[in-house]
Amino acid sequence: MSDLSLMPMTALAFPDISPIALQLGPIAIHWYGVGYIVGILFAWWYAKRLVSNDALWLAGQPRPQKLDIDDFVMWAAIGVVLGGRVGYILFYDLPRYLANPLDIFKVWEGGMSFHGGFLGTTLAMIFFARSRKIPVWTMFDVVAAGVPVALGLVRIANFINSELWGRPTDHSWGVIFPTGGPIPRHPSQLYEAFLEGFVLFIVLIVLIFAAKRLKRPGFIAGTFVFGYGLSRIAAEFFREPDAQIGYLAGNWLTMGMVLSVPMVLAGLAAMGWSLRKRMA
Repeated sequence: MSDLSLMPMTALAFPDISPIALQLGPIAIHWYGVGYIVGILFAWWYAKRLVSNDALWLAGQPRPQKLDIDDFVMWAAIGVVLGGRVGYILFYDLPRYLANPLDIFKVWEGGMSFHGGFLGTTLAMIFFARSRKIPVWTMFDVVAAGVPVALGLVRIANFINSELWGRPTDHSWGVIFPTGGPIPRHPSQLYEAFLEGFVLFIVLIVLIFAAKRLKRPGFIAGTFVFGYGLSRIAAEFFREPDAQIGYLAGNWLTMGMVLSVPMVLAGLAAMGWSLRKRMA
């Protein structure tokens, strides 16, 4: 690797984009919040399109209806926000919150975990599906199909916020982040937006519309979980670990990797189970 002292000469300038998307008097609307809202609204619209397209399903195959999707939006939002917050507290910064319990409610200071949000939303889907007598795996498939778009938007917001930046690099596309010190770093947020957002969404589109995998409950959800876990592990090799945790082993193993390995295994298991299951 080149001398770190030479890196700033080839670094890209950080774009001059305010983290605040819109200021209405004392009310500030941040890009981070916009990413979550637009992502949830897109997933809502997309799910309704999927359940109303008969060509994607077996004749008579039980599935959510449009009204079910409308009703689930609030459940999903609560699962994402509550699960994401609790997950961050438990997985990434528990000692701080044990010492300062009131900080738990300071959500404006940040602190959300995808893995926590994933678990929160999964529980919300299970409870909702059972209350409506909807096949749980089919509910998983419909919701998972649109999630990559939200992931991509939130990662772009992370970049705009100059947070969760990458490890030092001497590559020409390294960025000097305002909060990341004087040396160029990998724009790992954009790597994640590309892998977890764009690539994963395209893969799911092909499986849904070309391979008709919604006809096999669990396959789309399994692909999403597997794809996200694999993408996150790959991105973690370029992402700076959280300062309060650091590396768990050597200078490569991170908490994000540890939490993503079970997702890869669970996704593979779900896809295998889906393919082995006899179709109606």
